[in-house]
Amino acid sequence: MLGWALTFLVIALIAALFGFGGIAGASAGIAQILFFIFVVLFVVAMIVRALKGRPPV
Repeated sequence: MLGWALTFLVIALIAALFGFGGIAGASAGIAQILFFIFVVLFVVAMIVRALKGRPPV
């Protein structure tokens, strides 16, 4: 999922470079949403792993 966020971030940067404001804004928004979902899932995975008795990585 982090890969998808980075992909949309790159698309947003390229679109902004060429002056496509609408596409850049939409791609940046999608990248931001995917990044926050990734962070939440990562934190949940670390909490579950800690509760199972395994030390965090």
